[in-house]
Amino acid sequence: MRARAVAFALAAALWAAAFPPAQSFAQAADTPVDLELILAVDVSRSMDIDEQQLQRDGYIAALTHPEVLSAIAQGRHGRIALQYVEWAGPDSQYTVVDWRVIDGPGSAGAFAATLAQAPIQRLQGTSISHGLAFVAPQFDGNGYKAARRVIDVSGDGPNNMGMPIEAAREAIIDSGITINGLPIMIKRPMGLFSIPDLDVYYEDCVIGGFGAFLVVVHSADQFAEAIRRKLVLEIAGRAPQVVRAAATASGKRIDCLIGEKLRERWMRD
Repeated sequence: MRARAVAFALAAALWAAAFPPAQSFAQAADTPVDLELILAVDVSRSMDIDEQQLQRDGYIAALTHPEVLSAIAQGRHGRIALQYVEWAGPDSQYTVVDWRVIDGPGSAGAFAATLAQAPIQRLQGTSISHGLAFVAPQFDGNGYKAARRVIDVSGDGPNNMGMPIEAAREAIIDSGITINGLPIMIKRPMGLFSIPDLDVYYEDCVIGGFGAFLVVVHSADQFAEAIRRKLVLEIAGRAPQVVRAAATASGKRIDCLIGEKLRERWMRD
């Protein structure tokens, strides 16, 4: 336990050094938008191909839905900047659709069409922390300027590889970026690294920052609706609320290292 604590402290220090406090990287040519949003989507093998297709279709449908377009139009600038990234293990992250302005049906449709044409990949491992580490720096120098920067991360299991999730989470939200969550709880937790209370894990260990929230997907037929509702809330903004992990182990509802411990048990057995 002491070795784990030392490793965690070192990881946190290294992560904090990689993500210094928020600074202004905007240049004169930056395009003002109402929101800079990164959709960080889980493509680990724990997601079956049918779940992956439902997830992809849900984002495609949401991006062109009248409710989402209306939320964008009602912003001060009437546009947002959007990027779509997929992630799995520590070395498996890639940008599917790079930063684009969404300011109406045409640009939303073009983004959705590009996403629809991209192949669906299923990769090994679940490292939410490294997925967050990959996307967080991409806000800087992206050519856009907004008062709100949000990472929307989806997934069907806890972090079980790479950097501890708390180290990544705290460094990123301390830099002024909000992390929202879409825990996918469609199937019963039967896998080696599955947990029954993934929603609690996401709330206590993953999301955080100004106005952070999560939307849970409990069944396949809720996928598209949940994604659409989440996008509307993110674009329109919601009541400010800072959600942080409990300060002490005794105050937590769940162990934020549960995924790593399950993996260690599996390797040991």
